[in-house]
Amino acid sequence: MLIATKSDKIDLSSEEKTQNLAIKFSKKLKLGDIVFLYGEIGVGKTTFIKYLINEFQKRNKLKITEITSPTFNLLNEYQIGKIKLNHYDLFRLKSPNEAENLNIFDNKLNVITLIEWPQMIKKRPENLIEINLDYESDHQRRSAKVKGINL
Repeated sequence: MLIATKSDKIDLSSEEKTQNLAIKFSKKLKLGDIVFLYGEIGVGKTTFIKYLINEFQKRNKLKITEITSPTFNLLNEYQIGKIKLNHYDLFRLKSPNEAENLNIFDNKLNVITLIEWPQMIKKRPENLIEINLDYESDHQRRSAKVKGINL
């Protein structure tokens, strides 16, 4: 079982470990939380979000759906019982103004917001949780650091 504090590095060298982290993480999230996910292309941001959303679906006895990156449409929304999850991918944005024009943080008290590639967002929102996913030196192993929540 994963146990982490704010500064621990969490091993994600297998998809199973990524899924276990997502399950544990899902139990800590609450409405209004905003999660920034940082990391290189292919490091596992969307895979983590897939397992996170699927865990909410399982808990609510809903059909497990395919979760894809919203790279081209910027946002995928998931209504899971009383919880709405907004999954943004801001990879294609060119400026902070574009991010601001999306109004991501307006009226989000009843939403959990997940944002891949949040670098264009200049204003730090309240209830922010940050996940940094990294490749280890051999690029075969991955790890994560979580800030803003104790797991």
